[in-house]
Amino acid sequence: MQDKKIETLLQKAEVLIEALPYIQRFNRKIIVVKYGGSAMSNEELQKNVIADVTLLKLVGFKPIIVHGGGKEISRWVEKTGKEAKFVNGLRVTDAETMEIAEMVLGKVNKNLVTMVQELGVKAVGISGKDGGLFQVEKKYSNGEDIGFVGEITKVEPKVLYDLLEKDFLPIVSPIGLDENYQTYNINADDAACAVARAVGAEKLAFLTDIEGLYRDINDKSSFISRLTASQAEELLGSGFIGGGMLPKLTNCINAIKNGVNKVHILDGRIAHCLLLEIFTHEGIGTAIISDNEGEV
Repeated sequence: MQDKKIETLLQKAEVLIEALPYIQRFNRKIIVVKYGGSAMSNEELQKNVIADVTLLKLVGFKPIIVHGGGKEISRWVEKTGKEAKFVNGLRVTDAETMEIAEMVLGKVNKNLVTMVQELGVKAVGISGKDGGLFQVEKKYSNGEDIGFVGEITKVEPKVLYDLLEKDFLPIVSPIGLDENYQTYNINADDAACAVARAVGAEKLAFLTDIEGLYRDINDKSSFISRLTASQAEELLGSGFIGGGMLPKLTNCINAIKNGVNKVHILDGRIAHCLLLEIFTHEGIGTAIISDNEGEV
């Protein structure tokens, strides 16, 4: 019995030793976590994600969470008797839906702040309106008017730097203003990429509802654990990538080209996926790196 206990403790020690070089390398570096999908709607997974990000903060990282809330928005839209409509994966957002979206995202934001602070880390929830963080213009989908959906034209990251400097964990809701101070809903993936580029993040992690990238989605043996931005562009042109992954992969490539060192696509349905990807040699998702980068 004692031998088994010692073996278990040694295994835990090995895990910590394996994590040590990653903790040293990324100490005081900014990591942006895009949080959404099923991991947000499952209470247990939600706690795991927040615990992961909080741990990153406590071991010296500077995490920023950018969250979505699409499923919750759709639920509240349906409560009003409206039907959620999407064009090319983007929510059609009329004035009433915009009001609902801002209300729901604000609620989600403060819930996440509460969960982080319950774990002993100071957090501040903001939207892209605060400090002029996101300036947007109206976005069209293949020329089609989809309402109050915004395309980010400028990020003013001072509010994020100020919060990080004061040892807060920023939690960002994807809402922004245009030059006439009209409110717009923003795709959370787009918002996360824009934040990562603006602050020069070391890492950008997408928590998604898929395991990562496949060369052929119908062939599970074709899973890709690591690829360069150029290889990702080739994959885009292969015709195998489609659906919601197409804009996500495009965002990942753009982030790398704009100074983000590494982008991780992770299955948010797996408990502690963030820690497993960042602190272990094998990882569990797909890492996209710049063409001249060595180790992930």
